[in-house]
Amino acid sequence: MDKNIVSRDGTHIAHESAGRGSVVVLVSGAMSTGATVAPLAAPLSERFRVVVYDRRGRGASGDRLPYAVEREIEDLAALIEAVGGQASLYGVSSGGALALHAAASGLPVRHVAVYETPYATSEEDLRERARYTERLAEALGEGRRGDAVELFLHLTGLSEAVIQGARQSPLWAGMESIAPSLAYDDAVMGDGGVPVKLLASVPVPVLSIAGDASPAWMREAARAIADAVPRGTCRTLPGQTHMVEPDVLAPVLAEFFGR
Repeated sequence: MDKNIVSRDGTHIAHESAGRGSVVVLVSGAMSTGATVAPLAAPLSERFRVVVYDRRGRGASGDRLPYAVEREIEDLAALIEAVGGQASLYGVSSGGALALHAAASGLPVRHVAVYETPYATSEEDLRERARYTERLAEALGEGRRGDAVELFLHLTGLSEAVIQGARQSPLWAGMESIAPSLAYDDAVMGDGGVPVKLLASVPVPVLSIAGDASPAWMREAARAIADAVPRGTCRTLPGQTHMVEPDVLAPVLAEFFGR
């Protein structure tokens, strides 16, 4: 990230951009930085000015406590102002929830596209989210960053064997370094359920996408988002999982953002 803007509370937010045209900001999800969504920037930059940034508390960006979802919305507001005053947003996973919050708050947003924003669609899943929130707060409050990362990986459905293997990976230290930001994504997701009232206040077109190789509940959540916003469309991408291929996703986003 080669540029910084200063958010309302004084936090430095690192970002970079590529391409020319109307602006598209890519919003990453939990346990990720701008580098995670950067591969999507290359194909999109053929038609748009694509902005990639590190959300607060991760990568090259700064952080200030106490955290509030409103601070991340202010980060996006400052970023959008710095790159021209209006933008479309693409958010992946919990980054989609942040993008929807931002649009509902009245930021100068033209479109919002989200990929597999993981809202719970059953009572059992809501109970699991509540347990996760409680245990995550305990782990982070006691400084047990590795345990916090494990909790998140369990929530995503990874097996114990895979998680223990990840602990031995050279990547684990980097995961622990941004573990406190898991609480930020948890706050962005609210109680984990579909925020119908919030979504009803999103005034712009929303494209909610899921992969048909992902679990069924992901597709149900994508459909629930599209149904809850006033101007929503749902689309399923053949053969895609939560780790969507940029070259498959980019044409779908380009068509939507180009309207």
